[in-house]
Amino acid sequence: MSELFRTHLYEEHVKLGAKIVPFAGWDMPVQYTSVKDEVLAVRTKLGVFDVSHMGEFFVEGKEAEKFVDHLVTNDIATAPMGKAIYSPLCREDGTVIDDLIVYKLAPGRIMICVNASNIEKDFSWMKSKHLGFDCSLTNLSSVFSLLALQGPEAFNTLKMLIPTLPDLEYYSVFESANGSQPLIMARTGYTGEDGFEIFGTHQTIKELWKKFMELGVTPCGLAARDVLRLEVCYPLYGHELNDQLNPYDAGLGWTVKTSKINFIGKNELANKSHKYKLVKLILDKGIPREGYPVLNSQNEKVGEVTSGTMSVALNKGICLARIEIDKVPKDEVFSIDIRNKFYPAQLLKKPFITGGHK
Repeated sequence: MSELFRTHLYEEHVKLGAKIVPFAGWDMPVQYTSVKDEVLAVRTKLGVFDVSHMGEFFVEGKEAEKFVDHLVTNDIATAPMGKAIYSPLCREDGTVIDDLIVYKLAPGRIMICVNASNIEKDFSWMKSKHLGFDCSLTNLSSVFSLLALQGPEAFNTLKMLIPTLPDLEYYSVFESANGSQPLIMARTGYTGEDGFEIFGTHQTIKELWKKFMELGVTPCGLAARDVLRLEVCYPLYGHELNDQLNPYDAGLGWTVKTSKINFIGKNELANKSHKYKLVKLILDKGIPREGYPVLNSQNEKVGEVTSGTMSVALNKGICLARIEIDKVPKDEVFSIDIRNKFYPAQLLKKPFITGGHK
């Protein structure tokens, strides 16, 4: 077994008594106090996550926007400068390599944040498509650490520490500096609440973490992060997305801009075909978990849970489930097989809760 990586805040997590678990090749804090306390801190006040395991690529040069627009399904070329854009990264056959965020920092300067488990895969893919574009592609994942500051008090708290921070629109990015060190702040996050993802050098992020702790910001782990993202129905690569699915299978058709002149996978994705439908289910009793069978009113299996948990906000079991498109029940009646016992599950059209993001 290969040795796990550790973020530059690892010792800080240990000092705080965090429970450390392996995740995507890293030793990561899964929780500090309780998942409930950490989730409530983010929903009502403020929490901070160390997500330095994520990857950062930079594309710079005359055709930076053109190259990235070619790589991903969403519209990069016409998006305004200073915008952050969520998008799948697809193969020619339309299957998803990863989901990522593109940040238009300045003309000819783009940052891409990718999932930790896919850093090498994504970079190799992008490199293989780079020929013929007048721009550079650099993997700076080892240079940057990343904090996610999430919750209603995020802006006021960060503004105290970074006075030049503007009141950004949601999914916008601001590039500043901490002395001579680069600092990139995006009004994004994985919780549904207002917040910022803060990219900086390892030393800068360590200093910010220390200041957040002094201000009483609640440190949060991966378990709370998973509950928070599931409550607002954000997909997770390896669960709602994988190498066999296209964006339509995961309910991400809105990210596929077939009006673009061209992008990798356009020919396949233009027909909008999909094999699955992603649905939101809530239970009065029972906690659904990944892999549990989803049944119709005749107790026939029609799909399976991709992500499931007990919602802190609702105190009920919630899940996302992948249903075979030709088995979606017309009566919209579902149940979930939890250890050979069938629990009724109500279909929801909207996310389980509405976050408070800007």
